[in-house]
Amino acid sequence: MAETGSMKKFRGNEKEPTLIEMSPKTDESSGGEDTNGHGCLPSSTIASHLPGIPETLSTRESACLISNMQGIWRKRALFLKCRCRMEKRPQSKDSIFFRDGIRRIDFVLSYVDDPTKDGEKKAERRKEFEINLQKAGLELETEGKNESDDGKTYFLKIHSPWDVLATYAEVLKIKVPFKESDIPSDSETPLSWLFKPFKLPPDVMYPEPDYFTSPFEKNKSGFFLIDDKDTIFPPSTRNRIVYYILSRCPYATEEGKKKLGIKRLLNNGSYTTAFPLHDCRYWKKARDQNCENERFTLYRSWARFMCFYKEQPLNLIRKYYGEKIGIYFAWLGFYTEMLFYAALVGLICFCYGASTYSDNVWSQEICSVDIGGEIVMCPLCDRKCGYWKLNTTCESSFQSHLFDNVGTLFFAMFMGIWVTMFLEFWKRRQARLEYEWDLVDFEEEQQQLQLRPEYETKCTRRRMNPVTQELEPFLPLTSKCARFCLSGATVVFWIALIIACIIAVIAYRLAVYAAFASIMKENQTQDLQLVGSLITPQLATSVTASCLNFVVIMILNILYERVAIWITDLEIPKTHLEYENRLTMKMFLFQFVNYYSSCFYVAFFKGKFVGYPGNYTYMFGVLRNEECDPGGCLIELTTQLLIVMAGKQIWGNIQEALVPWLKNWWGSRKARNHPEGLYTRWEQDHDLQCLGQLGLFYEYLEMVIQFGFITLFVASFPLAPLLALCNNILEVRVDAWKFTTQFRRPVAAKAHSIGAWQEILNGVAILSVVTNAFIVAFTSDMIPRLVYYYAYHPGTENSMEGYINNSLSIFNISQFKPHNMPEDGESPSWFNSSIITSCRYRDYRYPPGHEKEYQHTMQFWHVLAAKMAFIIIMEHVVFMVKFFVAWMIPDVPNDVKARVKREKYLTQEYLHNYEIEMLKKQLGENSSFSTDHHEVLSEVI
Repeated sequence: MAETGSMKKFRGNEKEPTLIEMSPKTDESSGGEDTNGHGCLPSSTIASHLPGIPETLSTRESACLISNMQGIWRKRALFLKCRCRMEKRPQSKDSIFFRDGIRRIDFVLSYVDDPTKDGEKKAERRKEFEINLQKAGLELETEGKNESDDGKTYFLKIHSPWDVLATYAEVLKIKVPFKESDIPSDSETPLSWLFKPFKLPPDVMYPEPDYFTSPFEKNKSGFFLIDDKDTIFPPSTRNRIVYYILSRCPYATEEGKKKLGIKRLLNNGSYTTAFPLHDCRYWKKARDQNCENERFTLYRSWARFMCFYKEQPLNLIRKYYGEKIGIYFAWLGFYTEMLFYAALVGLICFCYGASTYSDNVWSQEICSVDIGGEIVMCPLCDRKCGYWKLNTTCESSFQSHLFDNVGTLFFAMFMGIWVTMFLEFWKRRQARLEYEWDLVDFEEEQQQLQLRPEYETKCTRRRMNPVTQELEPFLPLTSKCARFCLSGATVVFWIALIIACIIAVIAYRLAVYAAFASIMKENQTQDLQLVGSLITPQLATSVTASCLNFVVIMILNILYERVAIWITDLEIPKTHLEYENRLTMKMFLFQFVNYYSSCFYVAFFKGKFVGYPGNYTYMFGVLRNEECDPGGCLIELTTQLLIVMAGKQIWGNIQEALVPWLKNWWGSRKARNHPEGLYTRWEQDHDLQCLGQLGLFYEYLEMVIQFGFITLFVASFPLAPLLALCNNILEVRVDAWKFTTQFRRPVAAKAHSIGAWQEILNGVAILSVVTNAFIVAFTSDMIPRLVYYYAYHPGTENSMEGYINNSLSIFNISQFKPHNMPEDGESPSWFNSSIITSCRYRDYRYPPGHEKEYQHTMQFWHVLAAKMAFIIIMEHVVFMVKFFVAWMIPDVPNDVKARVKREKYLTQEYLHNYEIEMLKKQLGENSSFSTDHHEVLSEVI
């Protein structure tokens, strides 16, 4: 930033500068080509001199542009001659300026010497790349390796002067203030004093006044509020412009193809890192008064866990990191706020289940010695499982009642409405942010301007765009189809691999159940004291299988992540937005199958296709399918959901917080012993972790997977939103702490919404209504109990007495096939085959000796009809309420619509008045016009 008065003095220890700056002369900059009489290059050489500028500029525009840039070069050459004679001064540890103390560092590249033959090629690439950067108008300054803390890293500092910023701001259509807003702010909400403890100071929440903005035009710079050219573009905008140039700057031409972009130079090792600088240390303000210290403010007010109850300074986050990261934290904060209401209702439903614990008649019958203690159940596996009594499942039956009750049915319907309100209110919040952050017209600009450099490089063919009438690169249809087919086949293969892994886990469940049943014979778990009474073969199998499934999920995630990136790169998407959307769909599809398939198995397949004693169903003809506990499969689904969801959240927080901290601690161990003045701002940031192009993508993915857990299977676990709420309160601060303290400052990027994640959330919301309806109908025992209560109870008054005996069918033990019979010694000591001639199993079938022996009873069909009717009624009711709520809540608030229209109107009015004033001024200065002509023209205007 510029300073008034004399040159700013440096602080700290002196560093030996190594200067690579060059001032391109006419013959150097033009490569020996002729120039016009005004020193402008021919339009045929513009693309090589100004990387990132479209090659289709008109001759007039290109001549003007090149003339401006050569003016910059001449001024810079004169400045460098004077500066080289300046006395070298020491530099502050927190300096974010060149050695002259005036020019701000907008970007930093680092590299190391490589003495090999490949290192010579890297040096040539760097040299050509840096020359082209200077031709584009950027100013460079190098710190030698002797000045770095490791003694081998060079740092190339990049500054973008005003003319370059202005040129590319016009190309990128960056909006700049032209008048302070006169639209009155919203009135204060009622009882706002109640929320005062949660508020942040106004200077933190609103770091800038509210302005009317308009896309920047260099030839109308007088129209905009430009008090200081060094501050009109904030650092986030400056680094975005510089990265735009870096990503399109060529560094070599081989075999007729131009190679370009910092990304390829990073991939081939020519440079090791590329990043913009943080403005200060996060725990301490910078000594330089010209530093904004926004990082320090963000850490103090946002990134510390002690601020978990405070609102987020979204405007400051957007100003420092850009709109894309700002939109993520806005969505995460809004999602966490909405989770509070879901968690509250879920907790009430859980408390209702706990309060009706003692009124659970069917569980009391299971636990009763006279009922459950007298019912002998058929073996749950072949050969290795013996007969058992129903009262051994007493504990799991009571546990199941905590989640399988009438309150859960209400909560499932509530969540179907909650998810709609969350999505609709988020659309309103997003629309307000679009207006406040000048993103209303951004989508169109992004589609047209943000072409990926990889697309421009790999697509060598060009065709005329019918809209812009300009030549643009394109991918032939045959190549596009071939790439999509290969991509689709790869996705299908990996999804099939996941399903195969899930089937393997199911086979594990079937195989080890017999082992657990054999080990946990009568009285075998008493040595475990309190815990022993809670352990059953079903629970042991479910817990170990869930843990194994979680390990498989984590391994497959690591493998598929690389595959998804590879096949998305193979498709060569046209824009950054298209690239992210395609990768998002692939990754979510994979994660959906990976995380949820085991829950779908327990919810909809386990215990549904087991057959009956004497005619069991087998997987692969060998492994007998699992049966549900007499208390139902719901408690197993709850266990599976809890392990996978909680395990993912704990592992995710460890990965997000601990791993970057350990890497940074290890990477900066040498620098910690250096004096303060020797560890510069760029070295400090160099030792931090890189967020990466997909850093934000993984944050969204984590939250959307969590969203699926709390919506798709919430009928089995009403406490899931409460767990998610606790995790997200921590997640907001962990992400904030990580972005602020552990990662380099990411390149600012624009985004007007959460992108493809919005459609994914909508799809999950619709699917959740269906899954919860099926869980209540087929996984829970609520419908069979209701059918018994209203239609099959034995007395004159409705009651649940006798339900357990009614829900169990009878099988004659003598009809067991030899391979189904328990081996000798497997049955408990109380079992006497001469006295006990039958066993019970969970189904509605006619008893032995009946004319329809072992066929389904009429009650089975009544229960099935009730289940289907419930699904249809619940889905229709919830969907009708969802659509009605969505219709009632407009996507864009009315006051925002009015503000957008008024701002557009005022922008046009002020711009029109400005052009009129400029025209009057030109007419007044033109001596060829008479006074009469001037008066007539003024009246016409």
